[in-house]
Parts: sequence; structure tokens; C-alpha cells
Amino acid sequence: MTTKFDTEKFFGVNNFGLWRIKMETILIQQGCVDAIKGEVNISTSMSQKEKNDMITKARNTIIICLGDKALREVDKKKIDELIWVKLESLYMTISLAHILCLKQQLYLLWMTQWWSS
Repeated sequence: MTTKFDTEKFFGVNNFGLWRIKMETILIQQGCVDAIKGEVNISTSMSQKEKNDMITKARNTIIICLGDKALREVDKKKIDELIWVKLESLYMTISLAHILCLKQQLYLLWMTQWWSS
């Protein structure tokens, strides 16, 4: 049985927090959410082959749902736990440059609306 899901790809400019929630839900549906928590957190009752299959399935699901820009950032990471950590470190931190970019976008939006009225 295959499960079809439709989620927006993460390109690095859309909201990572919302995308992360959607991805965790998809991984839960596929039964491989434990793979992003690390191999040590996967049930010990599973065989090594089952663990590897779960990790591979989670990694492939994450990669399919990444846009080109975000995929380039994590292409060297082989284990999905490392991919997940790298994505969080890149897109969940709020930097000064990010705040200034958001302020500029807000100002441009306000100016566009002001001029059109």
C-alpha cells in the first residue's frame, strides 16, 4: 500500500516551522518518525535491517519534499537525523539579517499599498 501525500516543498524562503510540522505528520503516517530522532531512539526490538529501512524511507521522504535551494544545503548529509538537525539550524534560527530582510519586505508592502491608494 502506498500513501500519497501532497505538501509544499520547502525552498528555504517559505515557513520552515509549518513545513516541519507537516513533515513530522507525514513521517508519523509512514511509521518512520523515530528515524529523525536518531538511531539510538529507534525501538530495540527492531532488527538492524528494519532500522535501516526506516531511516532510508524517512530520508527519502524528506529529500522529496525539499526544494533545490534547501536540498543543496543538506546534500552532504547521509543520515536523516543529520539532515533534520541541519535544516533546523539553518531555518529555525532568527538572525539579524533575517529580521532586517523581513522589515524591508514589510516596508515595501506598506509602500506599495500606500502608493496604490
